[in-house]
Amino acid sequence: MSTASETQTIRTACNRDCPDACGIIATVENDRVVRIQGDPDHPITQGFLCYRTSRFLDRQYDPSRLMTPLIRRDGVFEPATWDEALTLIVEKMTTIKAESGGAAIMHYRCGGSLGIMKLITDYFFECFGPVTIKSGDICAGAGEAAQIKDFGEFDSSDFFDLRNSKSVIIWGKNVYVSQVHLLPLLKEIRKNGTRLILIDPIHHRTADLCDQFVQPRPGGDAALALGMARVLFDKGLFDPLAPEYCNHFDEFGATVESKTLEEWSSIADVPVETIDELAETYADRPSAILVGWGMQRRTNGSAAIRTVDALGAISGNLGIPGGGVSFYFKRRGAFDLSFIQGAKVAPRTIPETLLGPGILEASEPPMRMVWVDNANPVAMLPESKTVKQALESREFTVVVDSFLTDTAQCADVVLPTTTMLEDNDLMGAYGHHWLVESQPVVAPPEGVLTDYEIMQQLAQRVQLDKRANGDFGWDVERWKTCLLSRVAEQGASLEQLRLGAVRNPQAPSVLFPDKKFATENGRANLIHEIAFEPPAVSEQRPMLLSAMSTEKAQASQWADPIDGPLEATVHPNAAHGFADGELARVQSEHGEITVRLNFDDRQRTDMLVFPKGGHFKDGNCANALIKAQETDDGGCAAYYDTPVCLLPLE
Repeated sequence: MSTASETQTIRTACNRDCPDACGIIATVENDRVVRIQGDPDHPITQGFLCYRTSRFLDRQYDPSRLMTPLIRRDGVFEPATWDEALTLIVEKMTTIKAESGGAAIMHYRCGGSLGIMKLITDYFFECFGPVTIKSGDICAGAGEAAQIKDFGEFDSSDFFDLRNSKSVIIWGKNVYVSQVHLLPLLKEIRKNGTRLILIDPIHHRTADLCDQFVQPRPGGDAALALGMARVLFDKGLFDPLAPEYCNHFDEFGATVESKTLEEWSSIADVPVETIDELAETYADRPSAILVGWGMQRRTNGSAAIRTVDALGAISGNLGIPGGGVSFYFKRRGAFDLSFIQGAKVAPRTIPETLLGPGILEASEPPMRMVWVDNANPVAMLPESKTVKQALESREFTVVVDSFLTDTAQCADVVLPTTTMLEDNDLMGAYGHHWLVESQPVVAPPEGVLTDYEIMQQLAQRVQLDKRANGDFGWDVERWKTCLLSRVAEQGASLEQLRLGAVRNPQAPSVLFPDKKFATENGRANLIHEIAFEPPAVSEQRPMLLSAMSTEKAQASQWADPIDGPLEATVHPNAAHGFADGELARVQSEHGEITVRLNFDDRQRTDMLVFPKGGHFKDGNCANALIKAQETDDGGCAAYYDTPVCLLPLE
């Protein structure tokens, strides 16, 4: 830490839910962070930060930040000491466990921080209970499940392997918003002759980066992939060795040939000529596909990813430099997490997507207590109103956060915790293979504890600190050493991470070399039973809602406050009777919110787009309109299958 008269620069990392996990250089003067920059020595960060993180100091020193525990008394939050708050929590926890068992307590954690030390909270509740936990993954579950079925693994080839690609298809990803540190590499390879193609129902800035933009019907991705596969089969452009390394090759072929190219074109709403051109370009190996996170957030989302996987497999683009179907980098792959058993020992799980209804419907025993950390589920999960009702109606709800979020406002006790600039942790990334250490660059304000310190305090009070291995008494450095034990002897020790980012030494340079997959028999599994019909709209609700990431928000954390209603972007022909800039209501079967219209004739007429992450209390939360329903596999949320309409203000 700095002293009162020093200026220091300290290396740390961004722990927020983003694929880049950037290295940060913080400048500290008189115990205050005055500047943060991207680490120029980090091979991915390359010295710059995104818009959101570059403005993080506004959040770090926001006067509304919580500095003391809060206890709700007679319906009103009152400041409390840590001793008061923890004494109350332990009394409730131990009583509920004794009377109803661990299943009556739920621990919910999400991606508010990607720090690996956050799993110690999971470990605490597993040791104390075990308790009810979530199942599935709200963000990436459908895609992960798809690639595990297809390949036996979900990971990607090296970040810089794209330099070997003749063409790169960016399928459903706005790089300028969702993975900004991929931009320099894409610009480099395009300059050197790689063809970039964007496939996305929504027109966004990434289209300007690419040589070709294809705009299918929302939910038409599977049909487009099957149409491309039809071209490969019809023109003999598939890999002739594919039957040797693919299971169900003939069945997949029969599915592809069950419709003509014209029929696939109609379902996808992409011209035949465009599909033909796409297929021929992709078949000219090596070609890579970068899959975004939106395609899998539909009721048939896992199947859609599997069709793209199958396209990669039959084309011969897997297991070769410059190829691959990249959905996710295995961010936890380097770490030893064997101390956590999760669902294997949990007495009950509730699907994350169905959190609100699941808590309300839980019985034998009913859910009496919920603990929430690293998450704001009221804002970020479907059916915001139901989630809010579920948390408010429990006997006891605890939320750990730095701010009084929509979720924290539902709590009986709120515990203040540290920001990423005060945190002490390790990170992997889901957009590349580099590992980083997060070091505290300033001490937290007096009265604020880290997540781990909170667990240590609770462990002492419920006597988990007296366990034989004494791990709740370990300092953070010992935990970090333990977490890195799998890779420490291969060049990724804690000492080496303190010198800068280190590539996971166990990560592949090319995934599935020689087309040997991690499945039971070493062959890729091709999908052959496919629900490929796009979601339906109606005359009453003719548009599908897409609440998209924005450069100004990290989930529900906004770099700039929302001033007034959300901006809803629509094609002018989808808003007859309305004017550009006019206020209107967006209505679904589950609710409505007021928006300000923004006309954009580059968008499809069957889509309505606005930012995700708005606050429920301000009437700006898209999830208030979205039904809690799971995808076909993996427990992801079907965020993008909600039909909506525009109505005038009453």
